[in-house]
Amino acid sequence: MIKTEKVLHLKSSRGRKVRVVREHYLRELVPCYSSLCQAESEGKVLSADVTHYVVPDAGVTRDFMEILEFREIQGLVFTQTACQAVQHSRGRRQYNRLRSLLKDPRHDCVLFANEFQEYSYCPREKGEPQDKWQTRCVYQAAVWYHDHLAGLKPVVMITEDQGAVAEYSSLNCGVYVLSTLEYLRTFWPELQAAHELYGSIAQALRERGNEGTEREFAEHLPAEVLEAGIKSGRYTQGTLNVNKHRAQHEAFVRFDGSSNKNSELDSDVLVWGGKNRNRAVHGDMVAVELLPKGEWRGRTTALTEGQGEEKGEESQGQPMPTGRVVGILQRNWRDYVVTFPPREETQSQGRNSLRILATPWDQRIPKIRISTHQADTLQDHRVIVRLDSWDSTSLYPNGHSVRVLGRAGELETEVQTILIENCIHIAPFSEAQLREMPASSPERPWTVDPAEVVTRRDLRDTHLVFSIDPRGCEDVDDTLSVRSLPPGPQGPRLELGVHIADVTHFVKEGTLTDLEARARATTYYLADRRYDMLPAVLSADVCSLLGGVDRYAMSVMWDLDAQTLQVNRVWYGRTLIRSSYQLYYEQAQALLNGEEAEVPELDHKLSHLIEALETLTQVARHLRAQRDQGGALELEGVEVRAQLDEDKNITALVPRQPLEVHETVAECMIYANHWVARKIQERFPQQALLRHHPPPRQEFFTQLQDSARALGFTIDTRSNKALADSLDQAVDPQDPLVNRLLRVMATQAMSNALYFSTGACPVDQYYHYGLALDRYTHFTSPIRRYADVIVHRLLTAAIAVEEGARPAKASASNKELEEMAQHINNKNRAAQHAQKVSMELFQCLYFRDKDPETAECCDAVIYAIRTNGVLVFIPQYGLKGALYLRNREGQVVRVSQDGRCVWEAGSLQRSLDHVSTTTASGTSTFRLFQHVTVRVSVQTSRCHADTLHLELVSNRAHRAPEPPDRTPRAAPPQGTRGRSQLVQEVVRQAEEALLQAEEKKGRVSELSKEEREFRQSKTPNLYSLLEEVREQALLDLTASARTCATSA
Repeated sequence: MIKTEKVLHLKSSRGRKVRVVREHYLRELVPCYSSLCQAESEGKVLSADVTHYVVPDAGVTRDFMEILEFREIQGLVFTQTACQAVQHSRGRRQYNRLRSLLKDPRHDCVLFANEFQEYSYCPREKGEPQDKWQTRCVYQAAVWYHDHLAGLKPVVMITEDQGAVAEYSSLNCGVYVLSTLEYLRTFWPELQAAHELYGSIAQALRERGNEGTEREFAEHLPAEVLEAGIKSGRYTQGTLNVNKHRAQHEAFVRFDGSSNKNSELDSDVLVWGGKNRNRAVHGDMVAVELLPKGEWRGRTTALTEGQGEEKGEESQGQPMPTGRVVGILQRNWRDYVVTFPPREETQSQGRNSLRILATPWDQRIPKIRISTHQADTLQDHRVIVRLDSWDSTSLYPNGHSVRVLGRAGELETEVQTILIENCIHIAPFSEAQLREMPASSPERPWTVDPAEVVTRRDLRDTHLVFSIDPRGCEDVDDTLSVRSLPPGPQGPRLELGVHIADVTHFVKEGTLTDLEARARATTYYLADRRYDMLPAVLSADVCSLLGGVDRYAMSVMWDLDAQTLQVNRVWYGRTLIRSSYQLYYEQAQALLNGEEAEVPELDHKLSHLIEALETLTQVARHLRAQRDQGGALELEGVEVRAQLDEDKNITALVPRQPLEVHETVAECMIYANHWVARKIQERFPQQALLRHHPPPRQEFFTQLQDSARALGFTIDTRSNKALADSLDQAVDPQDPLVNRLLRVMATQAMSNALYFSTGACPVDQYYHYGLALDRYTHFTSPIRRYADVIVHRLLTAAIAVEEGARPAKASASNKELEEMAQHINNKNRAAQHAQKVSMELFQCLYFRDKDPETAECCDAVIYAIRTNGVLVFIPQYGLKGALYLRNREGQVVRVSQDGRCVWEAGSLQRSLDHVSTTTASGTSTFRLFQHVTVRVSVQTSRCHADTLHLELVSNRAHRAPEPPDRTPRAAPPQGTRGRSQLVQEVVRQAEEALLQAEEKKGRVSELSKEEREFRQSKTPNLYSLLEEVREQALLDLTASARTCATSA
């Protein structure tokens, strides 16, 4: 080891230059990470199959990393010098991107610590420019690499410095120095995407120095000033969220409690106008400074800007904290899909280049200035661009084009746009990943390994196992079983089993398939397709618990008291199952209702299956009653399915029909998830992956409370129990849509459920607000969720510890698990949003071909009041949208005597529960929850997604009787009570019986072993009470649709 000194020229916090001398140690043995080297290296190594190794210099690594990310370019050697240059000049985000590239085993690249290698280290000479020194360091590293491998592999250094090409290209045989463009032309002439990307980036770099000098925005404050200001409370940090309906003017900075040092600040901060936004882009982490209170504004309460809203204070809500952006803490730029402007709007830049302002598909993103040679060719196409910079002298950010998606308006182009805009990048599974898969084909299907039969609990001949899924489901994650056990000391017993596909048997940690599944994190479901997390041979075949075939499973089985349904014992482990029946929901419900259903006979009689379904339904009612007693919420989701024909054309929008069997399956899955969460958290208290649902912020309930108050209902939001009870009471017996809409509003107010590592969160925050459970995780869908794969591994490790196979040690540290949890949360959020936007795309396709003048009218319900219109819900299609009562010309809606609506000059007045329009002909009033008739059409857009436009036809309900009188309301009759009311009565009776039993005994007995372990009481029980009201519960078939909170 040789000791030397390294001189660094740094800047102090006050901006002064500081010369720092540090000790620097050089070693002879520094790993090269090449498979050609005889020395052993830990971790990823370069393949020996490539024709040459590539060493990019600091400039190429900094400016052209996007090209180096192409998987086709292999054998990349990144030097320590180049990586440090990226860190210092491009910041943390670009540096982390480079680190991720080096860690990813799917990319053939390594890091060589050239500045610690004795023979490749180059001290900087006095007066030598930094870029020249960096290029010399990289070239010396390339020479050392070639000599170290004894010339077995040519080495190509790529640089944008033409002087370096002339100086170094002929110095050493076997070490070639080329420009990036020359390298692509020589070695990758067929990689057209890389050539186009190079041209785009090079053009953007050339134009970067041609900006004007007049300042358009204030300069951002230095990082050290921002940090000190945030600590002192002068500045507040948070994420910028732009209002997509008013993207030019309105944005909000949302912060978490830990980042807010201002004790007076308890809400989001409004950022009004582009100047105050100061070059921040939607999603950026920013620092804001509050404006004086005299300059505070309120949220705009009118519908979308430009639809005739009046400028002035009447369209604003109460003043709220308002501020301006003073600095960017972290840029969160991504790929953006844009549309080029029409030919007349392009600005000529030179003989062959046009400088254009491209309009992003996402309305929250500002226009992007790019230079291109293809402005005319790509007039009607969607193009992916990336942002490069946004200087204070420019009104718009600068960027470069990456690739063309396709012609705007074509289905495939629009679907790919949705994926790109949600940061979903799905490539086909590689050959290397598919080679890891088990062999299975129709001719030679996969079979179980005899060695596995010995180590697993075999349920094939002892249990009636069946699945209940949507019709046509291929990726069957879960199956169920229920059977009677021999009586125990306490009486008859039941065994409930939840059996989940054993994905982790086939997907070992660290394999290529595992890494790809981790990157995807979930299966993405769009309206007309899905993108699987796992290859089809696993998701639709070997792991899928199909009917009539042997499959591996991870099972949780409860030994229950048949009368009280209390837990005697729980067993976790790996099993071998054969599903006897593969049912779909409608089929299972028909069997429960005693209706005819075509079910093929397999190993058991159909009567056994029906008996099992009935028992399972009774158990699920009991489980739901227990959660309802604790405050579980019945949330309402707007679920609509696009019905497609063979050519993928949409033929209908079909709302989801609720069935009791939906809740039955959901309750069993929730029960399994809860018990697995308890198991892994007890065994790994600091490294378990759980899922919590934080309580919502109280201000998010404002619309729900105001809407309910207009009808005389009071919504108590102090706890989940209070909220659930209030929603159960807010029932209009003459209009079931009222309660449904109130539950939709409650759902909108909810915070998102999130994964977390137990070591990163206090125990009191483990609680799941929506499900009313103290511990919860996801265990039941490992085929389509990577979180479940992690939980399966934790459960397997916990079982192994109990069996004495190995010490208690989780596969990931708390920090690693928390980072993975955040990654999965982000991917889940993207998947949900992509699914929603995809459904909106197909809704527009459905209505686009209909003539708006002759299209069928729909019934709609008003659920919110705005200053220039109302928001309505259309039950027939599950649509929500804006209905304008004042147009851009200032005209308002007048209702004629027959109910038809016409536009006339007039004024509009808004109240809490109604909005009124006044014209020369009189006054028309529209109230909350009033039924009106609307017509749906499509509003097309050249640059953005098409949207649905609602037109008010009549102030009366469509094909419905006259609106009911909403004055005094009586309690609903006994026969029409909902399921939740029955549950409340069951719980009340159970509590009274419990008090009576304790009074008779005179004292509380000591807890048994089972009671201490499972926290359950012996008698009296809810099961017997549920049996007494079972017939009444079955009468609730006409109740409004409800969705169990399984999505939480």
